[in-house]
Amino acid sequence: MGRRNSTNVPGFILMGLTDSAEIQLVLSLLFLLLYLITVVGNVGMILIIHLDPQLHTPMYFFLTHLSFLDLSYSSVITPKTFQNLLSSTKSISFLGCFTQMYFFVIFVAAECFLLSSMAYDRYVAICKPLHYPVIMSTRLCHTLLTGSYVIGFVDSTVNVVFMSRLHFCKSNVIQHFFCDISPILTLSCSDTFEVELILFICAGSNLVLSLIIISGSYVSILSTILKINSTAGKKKAFSTCASHLLGVTIFYSTMIFTYLKPKTSYSLGKDQVASVFYTVVIPMLNPLIYSLRNKEVKSAIVRILQKTESCRKLQ
Repeated sequence: MGRRNSTNVPGFILMGLTDSAEIQLVLSLLFLLLYLITVVGNVGMILIIHLDPQLHTPMYFFLTHLSFLDLSYSSVITPKTFQNLLSSTKSISFLGCFTQMYFFVIFVAAECFLLSSMAYDRYVAICKPLHYPVIMSTRLCHTLLTGSYVIGFVDSTVNVVFMSRLHFCKSNVIQHFFCDISPILTLSCSDTFEVELILFICAGSNLVLSLIIISGSYVSILSTILKINSTAGKKKAFSTCASHLLGVTIFYSTMIFTYLKPKTSYSLGKDQVASVFYTVVIPMLNPLIYSLRNKEVKSAIVRILQKTESCRKLQ
């Protein structure tokens, strides 16, 4: 990936979020706490869905993989960030940097289309409830999931291949806390116009295509909900997709702000805050959003606890 003959600098240095030793200590504890909550929340969500047969539906099938993706791309970023906050060297090799970027892009791109698949699932559930079991078959669910990962793999491969061909003969200091595309582009002494254009097309097409699917699904959902006569019926229909809509809004707003712009508009402070939000905060928030706002998940937790208690009493 990172070709040694493409650069005159020995590796990269991740500057992180601050130069203050005191603030770094506070941030390291905060990142550790958020990461532990992320791990517990997402692993817990996966286990709850796996253990409760009533949650073995397409909606929770996708939610399982959303938790897996959140946990995965957080794990690609947070442990290294935590290490750098406590370390004085803050260095990362070219291979390590491009490997981090590669897996991060795979998981984030896959999540875009997984969220699209979840929106389509909600569209079928609300707009075509009688045909839901037929349309959202196991085969279709696995096809949508596989497509999400394939798109993530292709997008990431294109990104990293073109990025690794750049020459890095300027500073090797990355003004960021992980190997993200924009801050690395600013270090290149090559003409990055073509690379930026390709990356913009890849990121833009993925975000726009997935947003079109999500927007189209929710326009149809809203139209169907408005046709429901009873207030209780409208509330019930909207509650089935409220968590997903909230998660989509938070995820896409930060992604669009960060990536759909040229490297010249890269802002150290603003982009770092946005990056912390989608790499650390969103993976932690998603399990809370989908569990606290979801009666089925709450009921499943109660059933699992009751079953565990019953087994304990029998022993």
